[in-house]
Amino acid sequence: MHELNHSPNPAKSTASGTMIAFIFPGQGSQAVGMGKDLAEKYPVARQTFEEADEALGYKLSQVCFEGPEEKLRLTEVTQPAILTVSIAALRILEARMPKPCFVAGHSLGEYSAHVASGTMTFADAVRTVRNRGKYMQEAVPVGMGSMAAILGMGLEKVISVCQDAAQGEVCSPANINSAEQIVISGHTGAVERGAKLADERGAKRAKLLQVSAPFHCSLMKPAQDRLQADFNKVKMRKPVYPVACNVEAALITDEHRARETLIAQVTGAVKWDACMRLLIGEGAQTFVEIGPGKVLCGLMRQIDRSKTCLNVGDEASLTKTLEQFGS
Repeated sequence: MHELNHSPNPAKSTASGTMIAFIFPGQGSQAVGMGKDLAEKYPVARQTFEEADEALGYKLSQVCFEGPEEKLRLTEVTQPAILTVSIAALRILEARMPKPCFVAGHSLGEYSAHVASGTMTFADAVRTVRNRGKYMQEAVPVGMGSMAAILGMGLEKVISVCQDAAQGEVCSPANINSAEQIVISGHTGAVERGAKLADERGAKRAKLLQVSAPFHCSLMKPAQDRLQADFNKVKMRKPVYPVACNVEAALITDEHRARETLIAQVTGAVKWDACMRLLIGEGAQTFVEIGPGKVLCGLMRQIDRSKTCLNVGDEASLTKTLEQFGS
């Protein structure tokens, strides 16, 4: 890769014209110990964790660094934890590499993208996603809802599986991650029927996921209504970089649509495959996954193998990614 220069104009991020997109992971990427080495080495990362602890009124940093894992897995802890690690990594990166042309995030990660784009403050985002996690958890009694990953089956066929499995209950595509991987969500019985039908109709694999609630389906409506009330109090600003939003797979460039799409996302499907294809169509060639894990880089290999996907989640991956940019 050519050496890149720092340009104030995000539309021409690099000397070689390579357009960069920052992408942020969602729930499921958490791991005990995440962010610890970054906080130990970089003051800006340490400050980010301190800011989160203060905004939430408890030591989120300690849960990230030391666990216990069962606490980190609680949705209302997981969501602010992943957001905080992502923003800590982002703040280290921002001073060291070219600006992105676009940002996007998977589900919860869309909040990290909006913080990166200046649409909302980090403290507001941390509190909002803590509540989002709590509301999502409380929207459906434990055990009543489920999610399942359908691998190797096209969207049209998955939609038809969901329709046939519903039988008066909710069952719908929730995460359209790539042509190879679609997650369905809804009532437990309907999702179990859906997974069985997908198997019978030729999916490579259909597996029930260990999740605490059926995210991104109409069962989340009570959570969406509660979140909307919170959002009315949050100050939003015009995004600095266009944000590819999950529910519409469209670029968001104003604060009103940012608010609307983040609220709609609670019950709406995450159209990740379409979001990434949109950014590729807009000219993005290098994607940097910022936050714990490498889930989004894995999906990019399924979406378009010709694109470069780097990740920054700890000291080792940060060093490796900065080397690619000649920083």
